[in-house]
Amino acid sequence: MLVVMRHGATPEEVSAVIQAVEGQNMRPHLYRGEERIVIGVVGKVPAGAVAAGAGAPLPMQGKLNPELLRHMSGVDRLVPISRPYKLASREFIPEKSRFRLGRIQVGGNGVLIIAGPCSVESRSQILEVAQAVCEAGAHALRGGAYKPRTSPYSFQGMGEEGLELLAEAGEKYGLPIVTEVMAPELIPLVARYADVLQIGARNMQNFNLLNAAGASQQPVLLKRGPSATIEDLLMSAEYILSQGNRRVMLCERGIRTFENATRNTTDINAIPVLQALTHLPVLLDPSHSTGEAGFVEAIARAGIAAGADGLIIEVHPDPRTALSDGQQSLTPEQFARLIHSIRAVAQAVNRAI
Repeated sequence: MLVVMRHGATPEEVSAVIQAVEGQNMRPHLYRGEERIVIGVVGKVPAGAVAAGAGAPLPMQGKLNPELLRHMSGVDRLVPISRPYKLASREFIPEKSRFRLGRIQVGGNGVLIIAGPCSVESRSQILEVAQAVCEAGAHALRGGAYKPRTSPYSFQGMGEEGLELLAEAGEKYGLPIVTEVMAPELIPLVARYADVLQIGARNMQNFNLLNAAGASQQPVLLKRGPSATIEDLLMSAEYILSQGNRRVMLCERGIRTFENATRNTTDINAIPVLQALTHLPVLLDPSHSTGEAGFVEAIARAGIAAGADGLIIEVHPDPRTALSDGQQSLTPEQFARLIHSIRAVAQAVNRAI
């Protein structure tokens, strides 16, 4: 439910409503719009609670008495939220959410470009990639220090050493760091080095991890699972938002269909659909969605044309020798050409790279 305050409501009136919501054992989420203040009222998530499925509503404690709020001083009206995802919905926040990441405002007119290798393999590798993507126009550096792999015998990442190398490269070239976190207990360590916590497709419904990432108050990049619906993705984002963390980005990275010509099937539809349903920035990962370097540029252009707020691209100095996902990784030269290509598309849809 939304409590819409009257225009000009005083801080004391807003505070009184918040206290009344908390007094009913509910959680208030304050949003200051351009014209009015809105207070979102949702149930508290009990400590350690895990929903039965991503599409299930958040667990509720207590029962809201709307009449108690309806007649309070400063309240204009109460509006029910029809979506199961409350805080992620445009019904709660109609304007696009924006936040600063390095030199770009995510969710603004500029298109965020995140680039780097699938995994950090060595100091020379990550420094070379960081320099190349920075010079080409990337805004942030990605790289895996912890890698969830299908096989336990595949390269699993360099761990904290990889985080240290990422931080060194990011500092040298002025790039914020985006890296994956795989478990709640790793969040404090990863947050010491990274600017954005990435929650990968395999962990999209790891609810303990989602809650912990939300509680960290670090920006979060949440990837869609290969078998997840759009509503599943938004319900997963709701876990992060329910902890008071508003700096959340969603990432379409391809879904599993009957088609096997590419690694996944890029759901371009998801970009405008998500833009209509949620205020959260929406990114596209054309590297994972295709699994083939030769298709990345074309799908990146399509994503920008469809309204994506950013791209995440895998880049490696020598993809043939990459320890993970070399087939879908661009060379630095290919990445520079991609930036030139998508810049023209961005201009055509009144965006900027």
